[in-house]
Amino acid sequence: MGSAPVNTVQDIAERYVKLVLAIGRHDAAYVDAYYGPPEWQAEALGERRDLAAIGRDINDARARLSQQSPALAEEARRIDFLDKQLRAMRARVDMLGGTVFSFDEETDRLYDAVAPHHARAHYAQLVERIDALLPGPGSVSARVNAFRAGLAIPPAKLRSVMDAAIQAGRERTLQFIDLPEGEHFQLEFVGDKPWSGYNWYKGNYQSVIQINTDLPIYIDRAVDLGCHEGYPGHHVYNVLIEQDLVRGKQWPEYSVYPLFSPQSLIAEGTANYGIELSFSDEERLAFEQQVLYPLAGLDAGLAQRYAQLNALLTQLSYADNDAAMQYLSGALTPQQTMEWLIEVRLYPAEKAAQRLQFYDALRGYVINYNLGQDMARDYILRQATAPEPARAKAQRWAAFRDLMASPRPPSALR
Repeated sequence: MGSAPVNTVQDIAERYVKLVLAIGRHDAAYVDAYYGPPEWQAEALGERRDLAAIGRDINDARARLSQQSPALAEEARRIDFLDKQLRAMRARVDMLGGTVFSFDEETDRLYDAVAPHHARAHYAQLVERIDALLPGPGSVSARVNAFRAGLAIPPAKLRSVMDAAIQAGRERTLQFIDLPEGEHFQLEFVGDKPWSGYNWYKGNYQSVIQINTDLPIYIDRAVDLGCHEGYPGHHVYNVLIEQDLVRGKQWPEYSVYPLFSPQSLIAEGTANYGIELSFSDEERLAFEQQVLYPLAGLDAGLAQRYAQLNALLTQLSYADNDAAMQYLSGALTPQQTMEWLIEVRLYPAEKAAQRLQFYDALRGYVINYNLGQDMARDYILRQATAPEPARAKAQRWAAFRDLMASPRPPSALR
């Protein structure tokens, strides 16, 4: 593979796929999905290339990519996407070889983005607003989690609640996005994972959606997880990529998904933005009150106050990034990070412990959720300029679809 001539973007794209698979031999988490030619995967499995050789091939591929002269804007975007993916690949190889980057340098190299940071005092102002919403004795964190304790979905009701949430997301998605016949997902409940939900794309328009039941799943998470992992999130993202780019344009680079790459910020950002695109605040409250709360056997009279609480908790999301940065740099010990997550981010202790596992496993990946959502939202709203609400909504969905199924790295969203 290493010495074969590479003269066109298509050649470089094929080489890129094989390099991703080669890194996967060194990093079990790196290849999130692959549905390209089986012989390429067999080649990677049969030959464990060393990191130095992979690094040289990445450098060579980027050099050859820089020599391309695109005639069309779409081809230029394709080259930009491939270059940013290869740059991230080089950084991941360096990290596997022992290089340590600062948190911001790591996210810039891997995800083509750097998240803003805030001091603890910034979050304290938000915590004061939550204190006012839930007055009483004890810490704000304890009050938040005592309130939420009564809103956990009973395990026996979980599948029916998740099925309803996913179906509602699918119905809303199909109003604006045509999906290929036969697209389908399988829902599984799992445990012993550092994440709350995951979409494993299998190709041929099929996904396995896994929900982690290690911790209580609160009623608001049904819509979040259903939209994020399913419709219009990861499942739709991967289906559109396979349909439009892998099959439609015969671009092999999209048949593989390297987890630690700029593609993840687009994937996670659109999946999170897809929640608010599918449900306005009013629509979500009505759906949860009228459908999900009764299915779960929970008191729908708590729904409005819980929605107010979640709106404030969402504003604390960047505290997760700052916790990860300080923990990974050693500025905070594990115990101090737990305290930050409990008292600043207002997580329950068991959730805080799970976040430490996430940081250990995925490091700066945490920025892809909140920063990715903000970048996707800002980009999409700039495309939706119609004054009429119905037309603006259609424009948002069109821009959302285009963002998911076009070659565009995060830096191109600014």
